[in-house]
Amino acid sequence: MIIGSGKFTIYQAIILYRKFSADNIFNGYEFGHDQVLITDAAGVIVDLVYKNEAGDDVEKLNGILCPGFINAHCHLELSHLKGHIPKHTGLVDFVLKVMTERHFEKAQIFAAIERAENDMLQNGIVAVGDICNNTLSLPQKSKGLLCYHNFIETSGFIPAVAKDRFDKSLLILNEFRTTLNGQHATNNARQTTITPHAPYSVSPELFGMINNFKDNNLVTIHNQETAAENDFFEKGTGDFLRLYQQMGIDIPFFKPSGKTSLQTWLPNFTKEQSIILVHNVCTSAEDLEFTKLQTQDSKLQTFLCLCPNANLYISNTLPDVHMLMQPTDNIVLGTDSLASNDQLSILEEIKNLQNNFKDIDLATLLKWATSNGSKALQMDHRLGSFEKGKQPGVVLIETIENLQLNEKTSARRLL
Repeated sequence: MIIGSGKFTIYQAIILYRKFSADNIFNGYEFGHDQVLITDAAGVIVDLVYKNEAGDDVEKLNGILCPGFINAHCHLELSHLKGHIPKHTGLVDFVLKVMTERHFEKAQIFAAIERAENDMLQNGIVAVGDICNNTLSLPQKSKGLLCYHNFIETSGFIPAVAKDRFDKSLLILNEFRTTLNGQHATNNARQTTITPHAPYSVSPELFGMINNFKDNNLVTIHNQETAAENDFFEKGTGDFLRLYQQMGIDIPFFKPSGKTSLQTWLPNFTKEQSIILVHNVCTSAEDLEFTKLQTQDSKLQTFLCLCPNANLYISNTLPDVHMLMQPTDNIVLGTDSLASNDQLSILEEIKNLQNNFKDIDLATLLKWATSNGSKALQMDHRLGSFEKGKQPGVVLIETIENLQLNEKTSARRLL
């Protein structure tokens, strides 16, 4: 390109395309070989071609190229609690500590949120399903560095407080939508819905308000994270009675359903919605069959989100991933929060799963982390796969041999 300026003429090279090759390229669905990824300067996918069709100026890299990772479940607002809560406390004591010890100076919270988001950026994450109980993450999200679906979380197990709790969540939702409306629209920053916290913290009345709220097309819920959750709904027993007692919540109105947690709460959703079920540590094959029957004649869609590092951090247990895989391909990955994890890295979640479920191939795990995650967050029109016109981010996974991750394997974002 020639730019004329007075007596001087400036010759400036304009980069129109970037071309990448690597040992392997994962396109969001499967591995391809002897291919070259072509993007424009902004990272929009132009094509994925064979090497003999790519021409010159190909950047040759060692490792795996894949689309940017999707973190389907996070609590960015809890980033200041990193290392603050001991490991292996069990869920009830973990919840109590989060509720009683989450209050820090705002400056500390803002700084921790900024650091955490920057770590996600560096770790190859491009989009996040983020739980919000307040607006503390809003200033950082307003910068538009990552794509977010903001899940405004509401809770209230006592039926009488349902309207008050929902109205408070609605105020937070409106502040998010007002602040982000028109800003960074290409990053889907305006995606915000109201969502339930967990079955043991939301009354049927509050579930009904969430279900009936206009445009609440995507929700998420902490599901069956511990055996005590099923005990509570099946028999009215277990460790959750201690939780209510320590929180000063009197629950004489509660009557056990005689069913598991999932089979108790899922019928509350009757609209055309997608639901991301998070954790699923104690979900059974019977629960999954119930989910299938509950959704087969409706427009309800479910995704199962795994957060293995958080499960080990809190209760030193993992879900039966093989069983969860059998009836569904809708599995996605999340990190949970820095209150329950040492880092916000989807690659580290993949390492955990590959270490503990060695027969699950890397292509399956990467699909959960990319195209499945983008579908769950309803961002698959532009993220999750190397398809023409999308801008999914480009991540390089390095130090890997025979498609097996190791302790030194790392990921970095190229675009």
